[in-house]
Amino acid sequence: MVLDDREVIEACQRGEHDAFRLLFEANKDRVYSIALRYSGDAALAMDIAQDTFLKLLSRIQDFRGQATFDSWLYRIVANSCLDHRRRARKLLPLLEDLVNLFAVRQETVLQDLLRGEMQHHVQQVVANLAPEQRIVVVLRYTENLSYEEIAEILGCSPGTVGSRLNRAHKVLERRLSYLRVRGGNDG
Repeated sequence: MVLDDREVIEACQRGEHDAFRLLFEANKDRVYSIALRYSGDAALAMDIAQDTFLKLLSRIQDFRGQATFDSWLYRIVANSCLDHRRRARKLLPLLEDLVNLFAVRQETVLQDLLRGEMQHHVQQVVANLAPEQRIVVVLRYTENLSYEEIAEILGCSPGTVGSRLNRAHKVLERRLSYLRVRGGNDG
């Protein structure tokens, strides 16, 4: 479709179902990806994504263009993730990108087993981060958003984003430091 984002959003605000379908198709993979990285569970991610699009549909009239649509959508996704966490209180995501910080090259079966063990430990540590730290980690490392973009999405200052990331990094480093030692002593 040749309509630009603003035209699609305005059509959604007028209640045009085809426009909402375009908006959904353009954003469904990104929304699902964030939800999956946050929840670590495909079925749970689908629930979060569905919740996000229901919120989007019901709140599209509120979008005024003061922020970019992407930032506005990220805020809805982030809030859906945090809302779900509050309701469900389940263990959450596996962030493979963080595992790469601690993983060794996969050259042997033993190394494959060690990497799997490390992934499990990383998943547990990330799952136990405070929800506010976990969502910042997800947006920063899986969506590659800047501190300013994350701050806009979460409604806080870039300094708060940096502080939350710093605390998350310290927790991850403290709780996973033994993996680096083990990884360095296996060859």
